Amino acid sequence: MNSNDLKPAFDNPVSGSRQSFRLALKAMSEPGLSHELRLVDALDTLAPASYALALTLLDSDTKVWLSPALDTPAIRANLAFHCACPVVEQPQDADFALMLASETGVIASLNAGTDRDPDQSCTALIQLDSFEGGVPTVWQGPGIETQRQVCLPVNQAFWQTRQAVSAFPRGIDMFFIAGEQIMALSRSTQVNFQVEN
Repeated sequence: MNSNDLKPAFDNPVSGSRQSFRLALKAMSEPGLSHELRLVDALDTLAPASYALALTLLDSDTKVWLSPALDTPAIRANLAFHCACPVVEQPQDADFALMLASETGVIASLNAGTDRDPDQSCTALIQLDSFEGGVPTVWQGPGIETQRQVCLPVNQAFWQTRQAVSAFPRGIDMFFIAGEQIMALSRSTQVNFQVEN
């Protein structure tokens, strides 16, 4: 490990982790709503909110897979130092997977859990440039009063892959990250394409 690669984590590890964890839970309970997570700076190709979530969710008992764009010496060094999480080479072995929107084809390989143990599924952290600019989708389910329109800049193949791995209670919980913003998509959320009138 090169000590020059090491970057600061939370100013206060305990309060920072608690604040970030509460916000992650809030985001997951309100699918499709964005929340600001401004606790740390970016780490190499990891956006600030991605780094904050990694510091919060990863530890020595959680295996993480890094997509090629996020698998850098600096990111590996900081995750090892601050989180002590093992990095796995195969996405199907991961508890958490970090990737860019352009790399989401790998979602088909992630562990979606089983009917008996849905909690054993992988959680995906997906970095986007923004939360706008995509095809309108309509989200429905727990945490959404009626429906919520979301326009994430991901391609249709992503939504098809997500549908293919979703058979509640099995499925992949997801966090989308854009800079210092996070948005969650739980496995229980139904996503349909907006019908144009």
